[in-house]
Amino acid sequence: MLSFIEEPSIWDRLPEETRPVVLYGMGDGALKILDACRQKGVRVQGIFASDNHARGNEFAGFRVKKLADMEAEFGDFIILLCFAAFREDLLEQLYRIGQRHELLAPDVPVFGEGLFDQAYLDAHSGELETVYHLLADEQSRRVFRHVLNFKISGKPSYLREAETPKSEVYEGILRLSGDEDYYDLGGYDGDTVQEFLSETCGKFRSITVLEPDEKNFRKLERAAASFPDGNIRLVQAASWVKDGSLPFCGKAGRSSFLGEGGKTLAPVRSVDSLADGNRVSFLKMDVEGAEAETLLGAAETIRRYRPKLAVSAYHRNEDLFRLPLLIHELCPEYRLFFRHQPYIPAWETNLYAVL
Repeated sequence: MLSFIEEPSIWDRLPEETRPVVLYGMGDGALKILDACRQKGVRVQGIFASDNHARGNEFAGFRVKKLADMEAEFGDFIILLCFAAFREDLLEQLYRIGQRHELLAPDVPVFGEGLFDQAYLDAHSGELETVYHLLADEQSRRVFRHVLNFKISGKPSYLREAETPKSEVYEGILRLSGDEDYYDLGGYDGDTVQEFLSETCGKFRSITVLEPDEKNFRKLERAAASFPDGNIRLVQAASWVKDGSLPFCGKAGRSSFLGEGGKTLAPVRSVDSLADGNRVSFLKMDVEGAEAETLLGAAETIRRYRPKLAVSAYHRNEDLFRLPLLIHELCPEYRLFFRHQPYIPAWETNLYAVL
């Protein structure tokens, strides 16, 4: 067992819990957590939603109630959070609820199978230990410890203690210049390009943006009308190991993804193909679980130009160790950093690699 894990697994705790267990929220997250509870022998006794969403409707066989209804019925109970939160007002609301009742946020993967339980932690402790000792600064090691403790325990306090502002990433790690050849993989509606331009005062050498979802791509094209003049290329495709086409599930939002359940085919491109031997100086990827394949498709570019990397590390259970180990294999000279921006669950836990 890793020496810095401070908590027992939530999935070992909950089956022994004597207090009622209730879910907060509906939708895909609630269905995943309900399924995990069934697998682990955890009895769920109710579901509640925010007051403006609790209208007595049914969800997964439960009548959806208000928090006050749960308090009147059960008194004390454990809450399992079933949705993601990043807005400051919502996070503060959740922390206030957590002062009245124990609130946990079970870690279920966005993509892939299995749970980050004690067995999973034990099976991958060697890889996690290796990554921990590869990290370049104490803040990265702190984030790594706290995120792992959150994932095993479900306690949001660990994430709160791991937070740093995005400005610290730009100022202390990436340190972008006005001469970047920037590749934005997962461009959505152009918001991350705008963030990049804000950090470089609108200066750049070139920008390439990939976005596979048709509706998102139209938003990206409209946003591009406000970008500064220059060498900007928009590509309607997803990133992958090699060029081709793959099944795609378009949701006209941030959660569109490549996968077998997709009803359409989307073009896929590798960074090496797109770059065609040309310089890439900053490579950002938030590609809904395809980060490892995207890194493999950028291997030649990474080895040749060693671009600054910003990689989402929260879509799959294995991302916390597989992605840094892969980057280290591609370029051992990289310094590796983890940072976490305000979010429950451990989304917006990102990996950065710089020379």
